[in-house]
Formats: sequence, C-alpha cells, structure tokens
Amino acid sequence: MDITLKEHNGVEFKKFTAPKTQTLTGIEFNDCTFLHCVFQEVTFRDCKFHRCAFKKCDLSLVKLDGTAFTETKFEDCKLRGINWTTSAWGRSKLAVMKPVDFTGCSLNYNVFMGMSLRRVLMTQCTALDVGFEDANLSEADCRETDFAGSRFARTDLTGADFRRARNYSISPLTNKIKGAKFTLPEAMSLLEGLGIDLEGGG
Repeated sequence: MDITLKEHNGVEFKKFTAPKTQTLTGIEFNDCTFLHCVFQEVTFRDCKFHRCAFKKCDLSLVKLDGTAFTETKFEDCKLRGINWTTSAWGRSKLAVMKPVDFTGCSLNYNVFMGMSLRRVLMTQCTALDVGFEDANLSEADCRETDFAGSRFARTDLTGADFRRARNYSISPLTNKIKGAKFTLPEAMSLLEGLGIDLEGGG
C-alpha cells in the first residue's frame, strides 16, 4: 500500500512500518485506521488526520510540522518524545472540533506548552515528564493517568477530572483548579504548594 498518495479515505493500515526519518508531506487521511503500525522518527509535514484511529501503534519521536488533527483517537499507542506545539493543533488557539483523544497511551516526554487541550481525553496513560505549562486543560478527562515529573504552571485545570490520577504536582497558587476533581490520598499533594504541614491526630 502506497502511503505517500495525497489522499486516503476509509483505508485500514495494518502492521505498516514506515522507514525511520521518512518525511510525508501534504497527505490527507480521512476515516482511516492504523493497527500495529510503526512510524518512529517519521516527519508528518502539513498532513491532515480527520476521524482517524491509531491502535497499538508506535509513533515515538515523530515530528508534526503543521499537521492537523480532528476527532482522531490514539489507543494503547507509544507517543514518546513528541512536541505537539509544532502541529497545526499547537498553533491554533481555537478548535471547532476536538483534535485528539488518548487512552492507555505512553505520552512520556511530550510537550503541550501553551496549547488548548480543553475537554481532551487522557485516561489510563503514562505522562511522565510532560510539559503542560500555560496550557488549557479545562474540563479535560485525566483519570487514572500517571503524571510523574510533569510540569503544571499557569495551567488552566478548571473542571478537569484527575480522579485516580497519580504522581502529579499541581500548585493551587500557580494553576487554576476551580471545579477540578481529585481523589485521596493523591490530592494531598495539592497542599504542598501552600506550605502547610499536616500531622496525624491522636
């Protein structure tokens, strides 16, 4: 199957492996499914993914220069070391349709700085050492995700759902958390930024 064709509609790519460092330019994918595909270190330049689904794929270290996403889902994928701010999604402050959802993915070492992640689904993921500075995660669903080492600063978490999420370090002084949902004991970490010392009773 020739993935370099300029337009793909309703195509299923199964166990496809792209050559490392390949550059795919100006290609449009509509309603396509990617199963067990490997795109390590591939550059997607000015491509478009609309209503696509990636399942059990490896997209580690891909470059997304000017690439756009709408209603695209990633399930059980490796998405390590990606700078999403270079994508068309990262450059736009307004999104008419939700760009992406992540379920059960590895998002380690990703960069979402300054991006609109409003209502994004990021559940049951590992998001280690991820940059969320100045991002908008209002109403995001981040349940059961591991945020160890990730950075939240001037981040809008209004109404976000962090229930059963773990290892996050979120200061109420430097982030907006009104209406956000958390669960104990992980939510105790919110007090660290307030300089409060807690002691057990008795």
